[in-house]
Amino acid sequence: MSNNPLLPANIDALAAYSSAKSEKLTGTTWLNANESPYVKSIDISINDLNRYPDPQPMNVINRYADYAGLNAEQVLMTRGADEGIELLVRTYCQPEQDSVALFLPTYGMYKVTADTHNVAINGLSQALLLDGTVDQIINAVGNSKLVFICNPNNPTGSLTPLEKIKAIATALADKTLVVVDEAYIEFCPEQSASKLINEFANIVVLRTLSKAFALAGLRTGFTLAQSSVLAPIRKVIAPYPVSTVVASIAANALSPDAITSMRRQVSILNALRAKLKLWLEASPAVLQVLSGEGNFVTLKLADKNSFNIALEQGLVMRAFTLYGENDWLRISIGSEQELEQVKIWLDGLSQSATFKEQEVS
Repeated sequence: MSNNPLLPANIDALAAYSSAKSEKLTGTTWLNANESPYVKSIDISINDLNRYPDPQPMNVINRYADYAGLNAEQVLMTRGADEGIELLVRTYCQPEQDSVALFLPTYGMYKVTADTHNVAINGLSQALLLDGTVDQIINAVGNSKLVFICNPNNPTGSLTPLEKIKAIATALADKTLVVVDEAYIEFCPEQSASKLINEFANIVVLRTLSKAFALAGLRTGFTLAQSSVLAPIRKVIAPYPVSTVVASIAANALSPDAITSMRRQVSILNALRAKLKLWLEASPAVLQVLSGEGNFVTLKLADKNSFNIALEQGLVMRAFTLYGENDWLRISIGSEQELEQVKIWLDGLSQSATFKEQEVS
């Protein structure tokens, strides 16, 4: 326990979110953080940095509203989607009283944020979300104030059908906010719940520029919902959350030409993901490949030491413990050249396995 009397009693029980970058690995090919392989070349000129920025820069808000098919009052710009998660918990949940429902395994920041605000976790399963009936899901959600649905889900890539999200929101109307985290939605845009926002006052959609827009270093996200849902959040958000520089870059990224370029890159990455899945499914070093969407593929290794072999080759991917087993791996979809390094690694594992079989026989 902490000896600092100024710290709250529960501080020792808190666990910080373990991001891909926090693992301090070394390598030459980085496929561990679901980053885009496309590098942005940005040329900006700003001459008013002596002034405070617009808290919600209207040129960015308007462009994102157009992109999402909403109006400006339904868009809140945040410091990554992570700030949107934090604002929702802080605004809508009472500490030591309320809970949030999660479908595990899923993105770790939901739990970290709830723990930080002393809000209980109602831990449910992805199997329930995907295979359970709506009645079963609603009964399990109980009195939780927020329900987080990561769609596509990180790290499994699974996709919850829009009709099911719609049915869940209908059953939880006037009771619970259904928060659909769409960090990876550009890789399957037809599945977006943003089209439900005008119909449902209890649907909130989280978005980011970190993945398909190739701006992970910008830390820019958006919370989308009806204006009545965003109104109390606007009272809680920091007075100047968006810097002038960030707003300028985000506005450029949301121009029509830039959106067209992003969609072209997504098409390429989706094709590369399909190629990678074929390699993985054919490899004796891989026991299972999860089917899903997003700019990543998650798989179960036949031998978890294969991850260490990859590190020795300078190939950095994300090791996971899923379903109680620590031999899972998530591979981000990088460039064609980067994925060739994955193929070399897989081929080496296959040759090693063949050699061992020959020795035994």
